[in-house]
Amino acid sequence: MEELAERSGLSFRGLIYIEHGQRSPSVLTLLDIAAGLDVEPGELVNHIAQEESSKSAPDGSR
Repeated sequence: MEELAERSGLSFRGLIYIEHGQRSPSVLTLLDIAAGLDVEPGELVNHIAQEESSKSAPDGSR
């Protein structure tokens, strides 16, 4: 997490808040996170969308 903070230019604490759902990231923040992870922003967003749909499925699967 510390490395991601450094690579993305975001604060460690800010990333923790996002990770724990205490803060919603802006589009620009998501772009910074994607850059820090060296992934395309769409890949990051698709991963988040897949996690959310798994949570809403009755048996936890899709």
